[in-house]
Amino acid sequence: MAADEHHCFVRRLEVAPTQVAQVDVFTESLDASLYDRFDGLLIGGSGEFSVLDDVEPIRSLLRFLETTVERGMPTFGSCFGFQAMSLTLGGHVVHDGERAEVGTYELELTDHGNGDHLFGHLPESFLAQQGHKDHVMRLPDGVQNLATSQRSEHQAARFADLIWGTQFHPELTLEDNSRRVLRYQERYAEDMEAVLDTFKPSPATHGLLARFADVLAERE
Repeated sequence: MAADEHHCFVRRLEVAPTQVAQVDVFTESLDASLYDRFDGLLIGGSGEFSVLDDVEPIRSLLRFLETTVERGMPTFGSCFGFQAMSLTLGGHVVHDGERAEVGTYELELTDHGNGDHLFGHLPESFLAQQGHKDHVMRLPDGVQNLATSQRSEHQAARFADLIWGTQFHPELTLEDNSRRVLRYQERYAEDMEAVLDTFKPSPATHGLLARFADVLAERE
């Protein structure tokens, strides 16, 4: 799944595979050299882990993200990355399986989303790929919610000047998400047939990461 995730991000960023390097926080250290080696940071999936797990690799990531914000490094967090950035900056994240979003869900832009550099290109209402049981219940102070859904109020945010995050997965198509849900079905779904029936195309979200890549290119 790590290789699949790399492929999905590369495709949506519209860059060459060699331009995106993976770092596994459970086996590799996060140190300041990363800020000098790369132009931006992507925070993707967590596999079997939750941002609420009290284990050193997760704690290390949260400390690294705190420094990332202080340094102003351009960042895009997807799902787990959105939750991690929210928690790092003082937001509130909870585990609530009763409100899990697994499949394709309809989202709506907020007024702040309509005016955002990346999200303003989206339609007022759009479909997005989801796969989470943890929810951001409160965003950090001063951070504005950019999108919402019926089950989970906070779906996207701009945490700082060049730092965004989404609860949904803009890097995934319905086929990508289907593979991922089947891989983690014991964690995310009991009635797999019902979940797979919810899957729909989500083309509106596919341009978000390419626009983020444009932000990085403009800084060169």
